[in-house]
Amino acid sequence: MIAELEPLREDEIDVVVKAPVYVAILIAGADGNIDKSERKEAINVARNKQTRSREQLGDYYKLVGEGFEDNFNQLIDELPAGTEERISAITKELRKLNFILPKVDKNFAIKLHASLKELAKKIAESSGGVLGYLSVGYEEAKLMELKMINDPSK
Repeated sequence: MIAELEPLREDEIDVVVKAPVYVAILIAGADGNIDKSERKEAINVARNKQTRSREQLGDYYKLVGEGFEDNFNQLIDELPAGTEERISAITKELRKLNFILPKVDKNFAIKLHASLKELAKKIAESSGGVLGYLSVGYEEAKLMELKMINDPSK
């Protein structure tokens, strides 16, 4: 267990650990289709964050990375197939962070929030634009800022 998550209940830890998975699915499926490049990018970003994350998030991303691919595939199977219904279900899950993040170290919460937004941006950029680079579709752009999660720095 990582120190930053010690104040949390088991169900709250589960929400925090699955948050990057939910963000990945939210953005990858925003256009109604989770394509191979988005799936691959989500898994690659999660792996990279295990070694190249913001200070204080390294242990968190190691914990997330252990089950990321399995959680990703499991949640894709469990979440509603319809785009709007899936977005609604994921938004509901991510909103739980608004009650959980105030219970943890503020610096950790701020860094985690920024990291989730960074993850959303990288996944959104993975499947668009010229030759697939640096372009974000309209659907992804609407969700990419993760406005359902309150900014813990405020």
